[in-house]
Amino acid sequence: MAPVALGIVGYGIMGERLLRAAVNHDQAVLRLAGVWDPSQAALERLAAEFPDVPRLGSAAEVLAASDCLYVASPPLSHLDHAGAAFAAGRAVFCEKPLAVDVAAARALVAAARSTGGRAGVNFPFASSFAVEQLVRWIEEGVVGEPVSLTIEVGFAAWPRPWQVDAASWLDRPAQGGFTREVISHFLFLARRLLGPLELREAEARFPGEGASERSVRARLAAGGLEVRLTGGVGTTEKPDHNLWVLEGSAGAVRLRDWSFAERRAADGTWHEAPDAMPNERARPLVLKRQLDKVAAMTRGEPHRLASLEEALEVQETVEAILAARRDG
Repeated sequence: MAPVALGIVGYGIMGERLLRAAVNHDQAVLRLAGVWDPSQAALERLAAEFPDVPRLGSAAEVLAASDCLYVASPPLSHLDHAGAAFAAGRAVFCEKPLAVDVAAARALVAAARSTGGRAGVNFPFASSFAVEQLVRWIEEGVVGEPVSLTIEVGFAAWPRPWQVDAASWLDRPAQGGFTREVISHFLFLARRLLGPLELREAEARFPGEGASERSVRARLAAGGLEVRLTGGVGTTEKPDHNLWVLEGSAGAVRLRDWSFAERRAADGTWHEAPDAMPNERARPLVLKRQLDKVAAMTRGEPHRLASLEEALEVQETVEAILAARRDG
C-alpha cells in the first residue's frame, strides 16, 4: 500500500509541529507531499530547517500533490481550504477551531456528510496517553457516578510566549483568543467522554474593541452533567495552566497541564499516573498517534480523530461563549 501523501497549508506553530512529526514518521505509512505558506519568511525558515521538504507555490499546488490536506492556517481560512479539498476529492485534517463562522461551518459539515467527505480535526486529546489513563480509571470505577466537571484555564499573558509572533491574529477578536485556541480542547474532551454540550450561561470580558477576551466563565452541561468553566489572563504566573476535573460519587480524576493524569486519594491529595510525562515529552508521541489516525482516515479506515460533527459542536459552544461579550 502506498504511503499517504500529506500536504500542509500554513507553516506556523502547529504546521511546524505536525511537520516535525511527519518527518519522523514511518515513511511507508505517511510522507510529506509539500508545504505552502503565504509568508516568505515562514518558507525561508522551513527551507533552513527542512531543506528536503518540498516548498510549493500555492495552496492549490499543495492540494494537487496530496491525498490529505492538513489545514494549519489561521481560523478564518479553514473553511476555504477544507472546501477546496473536499471538492477535489481529498481528505482533510483541519486545525481547531473548525472555523469562526458557525453558519458556514454547519454548511460545510452538512456537505461533507452528504458526500462522504473524509475528515478529522486536530484535537490531540483524541490520541492522548493521559486521557487514556483517565478513561481507564473511570471504567475501573474510581469516579463512581459522575457528579460534576470543572474546567479551569489560566495564563500569565496572552498570547503565550511561544505565540507572540502570531499576535496579529491570535490576540484579535475576529479569530483569536484563548477560548478558541485553548478552551476548545477541554470542551472537546468533555464532549467525547461525557456527551453533547449545552451552554446554559456565559460571560466573556474583553479589554477593548481591538483585543481578544481576557476572562470567560460559563455554566454548561456535557451529556447532562453539570460543567463549570473559568478562564483568565493574569490569573497565574505560569505561561499556561489548566485543569479538567471530574468529580463523582466515589472519587475524582483530573487532567492537569495538558498531560498529567491524576486521581485523588482518600486524604484529598492528588497522585499522578506512574507513567505521566510533561507535555513537552508527550506532544511528539501524541502527534505520531494522530498521524497514524490521519493515514487511516485518508484510506477510509476506522479512526478516532475528532469528527467534523464534534468539532462543530465545540465551535458552536465557543462562539456562543464569546458572543456573551462584556467590555472592561
